[in-house]
Amino acid sequence: MTSPRPADLSSGPSDHTAGPAVMSLRERKKAKTRRTIQDEALKLFAEQGYEATTVEQIAEAAEVSPSTFFRYFPTKEDVVIQDDYDPMLVAAIKAQPSDLPPLTAIRAAFRSAFGSIPPSEIDMTLTRMKLSTSVPALRARTVDNLFATIDMLAGAVAERVGGDPRDPAVRTLVGAVIGVMLPVLFAWVDENGATSLPDLLDEALGYLEAGLPV
Repeated sequence: MTSPRPADLSSGPSDHTAGPAVMSLRERKKAKTRRTIQDEALKLFAEQGYEATTVEQIAEAAEVSPSTFFRYFPTKEDVVIQDDYDPMLVAAIKAQPSDLPPLTAIRAAFRSAFGSIPPSEIDMTLTRMKLSTSVPALRARTVDNLFATIDMLAGAVAERVGGDPRDPAVRTLVGAVIGVMLPVLFAWVDENGATSLPDLLDEALGYLEAGLPV
């Protein structure tokens, strides 16, 4: 899980002088372009393999220039790795009642956030996960991005408890959540998405919340 860099979706200085409706339209157009590029890239990867597919081919299929591709995705790896899930999870954690314990809030946030993803988006996530676990260059990037996700979750937890995201207790809790999440994602990929991802994550986090009874 990783997010687009702020520059990828920024609308430029002129947006501050435009009306909210214009900004909304611009953002919708950018989101549509970004999704088209990613859709076409995944189709090409499925047809001819990740390594054999070039940025130029992806750009041509998406009917954009290579320079436009790079405005949305800094590298070819990013077209697989990038998604909007980290900010979505942060928003869901912040939305949980303040009296919930951190782990309970995270579990509820995961259920809410992943449960709101439409089936077509889940299918794309499954395709991206398959690539991320099978292509060496993507595996390396996925591991790198885990550190960003850990920092994101630690910041959200620290904000809830009024603590420091570098606190060992906070980092340990977040590490445990990531440790639960990864095997679930790998199992989900192995079974080709046969079981609901929100259900799998909720069940696994439930075991963690219960103290990992075995």
